Amino acid sequence: MQDELLKLLAGRRGHFQMESGLHSERWFELDSLFARPEQLRPFVAELAKRLAAHHVEAVCGPRTGGAKLAEMISAELDLEYFFTERLVPTDATGLFPVKYLIPALRREAVRGRTVAIVDDAVSAGSAARGTYADLVACGARPVALGALFVFGEAAARFANAHHLALEGIAQLPFGCWTPAECPLCAAGVAVEKVSDTI
Repeated sequence: MQDELLKLLAGRRGHFQMESGLHSERWFELDSLFARPEQLRPFVAELAKRLAAHHVEAVCGPRTGGAKLAEMISAELDLEYFFTERLVPTDATGLFPVKYLIPALRREAVRGRTVAIVDDAVSAGSAARGTYADLVACGARPVALGALFVFGEAAARFANAHHLALEGIAQLPFGCWTPAECPLCAAGVAVEKVSDTI
């Protein structure tokens, strides 16, 4: 199943600064995944099945690919669906500066729910971290993190640290570094800023 899903993935190499503030030599274009939902349906169904094993009552994703996927999974499992909106503080600096917040009118509805956080892909985990933090602030109980693609080891470290089950359909190695540790910066390669929700 992983090989079939990877065929849908488009990416490029270079030197990228992601939303998290971390740098990477790879960038993946994920928006096109949802242009043909019928191609994704078998992978969505499999991820939904894996998340259902954790007895979730709702699904929540960041309002990008994650929200689209969360909506598809919630329909598959007949569960309530929530999303978080991206907020960039005006004084944002350092690593993981972007926040993800559940809209004011939905915050009370998620309280007390057992929730799966869903994103199309997780690498550094900026969107997953932000969504997790706001779910906890709302009084929800995140129990799982699910993604079509899990890039690298950061998602597993985050999931372990917060006692979340990690469910991914495809897993790929993925190098990312702080700016101070980035070998591409050290080599003088120009950096391109990209908005990652992964």
